[in-house]
Amino acid sequence: MRNICMTVSYDGTEYNGFQSQPIGRTIQGEIEKAIHALTGEDVKIHGSGRTDAGVHARGQVFNFLTESQIPVGKWAIAVNSRLPDDIVIRGAEEVPLYFHARRSAKRKTYRYSIRMGRYPDVFNRRYEFHHYNPLQLDPMREALEYLIGEHDFTTFTSIHSTKKSHVRTIYEAKLVEADGVVHTYFTGNGFLYNMIRIIMGTLMRIGEGKMSAADMPSILAACDRTKAGPKAMAHGLTLWEVEYTSK
Repeated sequence: MRNICMTVSYDGTEYNGFQSQPIGRTIQGEIEKAIHALTGEDVKIHGSGRTDAGVHARGQVFNFLTESQIPVGKWAIAVNSRLPDDIVIRGAEEVPLYFHARRSAKRKTYRYSIRMGRYPDVFNRRYEFHHYNPLQLDPMREALEYLIGEHDFTTFTSIHSTKKSHVRTIYEAKLVEADGVVHTYFTGNGFLYNMIRIIMGTLMRIGEGKMSAADMPSILAACDRTKAGPKAMAHGLTLWEVEYTSK
């Protein structure tokens, strides 16, 4: 038995999220079908985490067990030839049997992209949320600072979350603007259901002047979803990178 780990990029526009669902196409379902077509095996892949419907990935990681003897250097090209064009395996490696893409992950980075201005960019419209009016970026940066560290993020997760604990650690949160596009990066030890999208909806309210950056500590401490802003649209969010101590 071998344990194969892969890194995959995908455009999530046409998919009902990463994880297999009873209804609708998913990234997991397409990859598992491709591996079956290649090896004849009914494998189950284990992703580093879920992404919602419409969310993209630059560096999603998954692993699976196989009895196939395909050389590791040929896996990526072989699977890609059986995948839709909006899913691309970027690399493959053989890892120890104990490795698990989710449980072994140490840090994850997400990026949320906002295009400010009168018009959206037709070529990037699937990957950027278009915000018609300018945003006040300095208050947004100030608000981000309050989120760094270990906190209970109940305020910033869906009321449908099934996690026993909502305590997570954000190691870094930064906002970068260039040519009217604002990229906000979050690096943490894990993220809750809808967590980044709710944070971004709140940050945009702050950038619009409808909420204050100084309110962020009390919003966070309230552990009350109703205190935060709306959930931002999915298509601006990308799973950027997953880091491991070793594989």
